[in-house]
Amino acid sequence: MAGKTELPPQLRHEATRIERIARAAGLDFGEVAFEMVDARDVNALAAYGGFPVRYPSWRFGMDFERLDKGRQYGLSRIYELVINTDPAYAWLVRTNSDMEQKLVMAHVLGHADFFKHNVWFQPTDRRMLDRMADHGTRIRRAIDLHGQDAVEAFMDSALVLDNLLDPFLPLREHMKVRAGATRAAGEAAGASFEAVRERALGSSSSRPPTFDILGFLAERAPVAEWQRELLRIVRAEAYYFLPQRMTKIMNEGWASFWHSRILTGGVLDASEVVEFADCHSGATASSPGNLNPYKLGIEMFRTAEERGLDLFRLRRVHNDASFVDEIVDEDFVARNALFLFGRNGRTGRTEVVDREARAVKERLLLDLSWGGLPQIELVDDDHAGRGELVLRHHHDGRDLQLSHAAETLKSLSRLWGASVHIETREEANVRWMSSDGAEIRTGERPYERAS
Repeated sequence: MAGKTELPPQLRHEATRIERIARAAGLDFGEVAFEMVDARDVNALAAYGGFPVRYPSWRFGMDFERLDKGRQYGLSRIYELVINTDPAYAWLVRTNSDMEQKLVMAHVLGHADFFKHNVWFQPTDRRMLDRMADHGTRIRRAIDLHGQDAVEAFMDSALVLDNLLDPFLPLREHMKVRAGATRAAGEAAGASFEAVRERALGSSSSRPPTFDILGFLAERAPVAEWQRELLRIVRAEAYYFLPQRMTKIMNEGWASFWHSRILTGGVLDASEVVEFADCHSGATASSPGNLNPYKLGIEMFRTAEERGLDLFRLRRVHNDASFVDEIVDEDFVARNALFLFGRNGRTGRTEVVDREARAVKERLLLDLSWGGLPQIELVDDDHAGRGELVLRHHHDGRDLQLSHAAETLKSLSRLWGASVHIETREEANVRWMSSDGAEIRTGERPYERAS
C-alpha cells in the first residue's frame, strides 16, 4: 500500500485510486510513502540526492543554490522526487496543481515498479536511508576528531574519484551470491542472502587489473583508518547511485509511459485534459543537440508496445544501452526525427551533421556505454618498482577529457602518496599524462597495434 498519511484527504483518495489502477495494469511495487514539501525544500532534498540525512558537504550547498536559483528565475522546476528504498519515499511539491499531483503520483509508481524489478537495481541496498544516516554520523564524528578542514579536504579529493568504478561489478557480485544462495539448502541460506551480498561488494579486494579503482583505493591506499572509512562511504554511495546512471532513459521513459496511460485512462477530470497535455508535452519536449530521456524513453516503450513486445520483460532485463540496441532502428529514427548535431565552427550555431540512422544509433550507444563514464582501468600498482599507479583509458570512440583527467590524477596521486600515470589514444598516438600530486606532465608516442 502507498503511504498517504502526509497527504490531505483529497490527495489520499487520488493516491488510492491511482495505485489501484496501476496494480490492475500490471505494475508491481512495494510501499510508497508520499510526503508534501515546499518547492524550496524539494530543491534541498534533490541537492542531497533525495536523502535529507546525508553527510554535510559544501558541494550539496552549491547544488542547492543552483537548483533554487533556477526555481526563483523560472528556469527549472522539480515536480517530484523519489528514492529507491523500501519503503520508497516520494515528495510532492505543495504548490503543484491537483492535476500535477495526480501525474506525479502515477509517475512515482512507475519508478517504484522499475526500482523493484529492473535487474540493474537488484544489488542496491533498499535500506539506504539508514545507511546514509549512518554515513552522516561517521563523517560528523570524523569532523569532531580531526577537524572540519581536514575532513572536507579529504572528502573533496575522494569525491573527485567517485566515477572510477566498474558499472558491471555490483550485478556480477549479486549474481554470484544469488547463485551461491540458491545452491545452499534450507531457509538459513535465504535469510543470510542480504548479509552475504553486502559483504561481497563491501569488502572488495580489487587488485590490478581492475576497473573498480575506488574499491582498490578503499582497501589499499596508505591512509589513516578514518580516511579509509570515508573512502568506503564514498564508494558505497557512488555504487548506490550508479544504476540510475545506467537506466536514466528507461526509468524516466517507463514512469512517463505509465503516468500517461493511467491519467488518460480515466483519472483526469475533463477540465484537466488541456493542462495535462501542456505539462506532459513540456516534460517530453526536445531541443536540437539535447537528448531528453523522458521523450526518448517513452517513445521506445510505445514503439515496443506497437511491435507486440513484452514491456515488463524489457523493463526488467535492459539498461539504456541494451534497450537502445534492441528498439532503435531506421524506422524509429525517422519517426522521431533523431539527428546528429554538431557546432558549426564558422557560425557557432548547432546544426544537423548527420541524418543516417546507423550513425544516430551508433552515437547513442557510444554515449550510453559504460554508464556514460570513461572506461578507466588500473593496470599496475607498482610501476617501475616505485609503487606508482598506471591507469589505462580504453578508447571506445570517446576522447578522454584531459582537463578532468588532470584533476583526477592530482587527487589520486595525493591520496596514493606516489606518482600516477594514465595513457589514452588520440588518433595514431598514445598520449600519456602523469602527476605527482602538484604538477601535470604530458607526452605522446606512436600507437603500436597489437599483432
